Amino acid sequence: MKNVILITIDTLRADMLGLYGSGKNLSPHIDSLKDNCIVFNNPYATGPYTQSSFQGILASEYYLQYGKEKKLNKDKTLISEPLKEQGIFTAGFHSNAYLSYFFGYNKGWEIFYDSMQDDVSDMFPFIRGDEINNKVGGFLTNFSFSKPLFLWVHYMDVHEPYIAEDSYLSKIDPSIKLSKEEMFAMFKDVVLPRDISDPKKVDTLRKLYMAKVAETDDYLKKLFDIFASHDLLDNSTIIITSDHGDEFTEHGGLSHDGKMYTELISVPFLVYDKSISGTTIDTPVSLIDIPPTVCSMFGVELASSFKGKSLYPFEDIKPYTLYGEAMGKIGHKEQDSDKPIHYIVEDGIKAIFKEDGSLWQAYDIESDPVDRIDISKSLSEDKKSKLTGFIARNK
Repeated sequence: MKNVILITIDTLRADMLGLYGSGKNLSPHIDSLKDNCIVFNNPYATGPYTQSSFQGILASEYYLQYGKEKKLNKDKTLISEPLKEQGIFTAGFHSNAYLSYFFGYNKGWEIFYDSMQDDVSDMFPFIRGDEINNKVGGFLTNFSFSKPLFLWVHYMDVHEPYIAEDSYLSKIDPSIKLSKEEMFAMFKDVVLPRDISDPKKVDTLRKLYMAKVAETDDYLKKLFDIFASHDLLDNSTIIITSDHGDEFTEHGGLSHDGKMYTELISVPFLVYDKSISGTTIDTPVSLIDIPPTVCSMFGVELASSFKGKSLYPFEDIKPYTLYGEAMGKIGHKEQDSDKPIHYIVEDGIKAIFKEDGSLWQAYDIESDPVDRIDISKSLSEDKKSKLTGFIARNK
């Protein structure tokens, strides 16, 4: 039985990778995997920020399945739980506070590192990728490999505040000369207040973000070297994805707020295995399908709470209806007036419904992949009723 490794890179837009047509050479390592990768060309996160998306990635659930809750609902099952019950060794390493034990994400893991006891700074409010790699390497050195392994590794380095190293930033734009303090000031003065008044500052932020993508690709390369040193690359299937993207004024904002546009919910989704030949799959798929897919890889029965379906063995995937939901908030400070926002993807159309104002939007995902032309006036009642029915399931 092969091991399965899930690598999630926080805030990584699909269009930053060469595999998805970037052309900026930000991700040479990820791009080098292509010949042994299944590349999903149209994957969708279930939400535009961590809390809404990771419930799909790790629990195969929608964010508001049991109402708006800060912590993971007790009736939601993490992928680690059925695997552990069937003798799979489960280990997770990350530094995202929203995925910590405090929020209930420690269920079912035999090893669970969430960094919440470690010291961080305002400038680097998370444990960086090199230290995550060290933790994973230390674990693998002491792991007996007497059981099949499910390993989850999550990087936070692409996430704001975008404090880029000179070695990476100079490759993106050598004309940008900013100290780390100046980069952090841009985060505080531009990103946090969502100030898009100066296009030059927004462009600089985008380039800082790109430098962080390049840095994280190097972390991933070093992680693959660690895997190789433990002979994991020959007997493992590796899934690489992200929870959401980031906006740089594409729809009038910055960061990752409660919106359902391409720059936030279109994420990379790759399956790497040395035994397969590279291929692409154009059928739209949802990250909510990751837990069922991992269970199928191990031959483990799916948890009854899972809302997704298995994509394994990645052949002849039929089109199906995709959903997502989140709170329509701005920033981390949720207001009492914040109302949910939802989407449906079906038959080449993405429809968005904002409960705030009962506003509909719709886009042709084939001819308008970046959500510029609203075609909601021609949106069918069938699609509207499907999405409103999805919304009403909790009521």
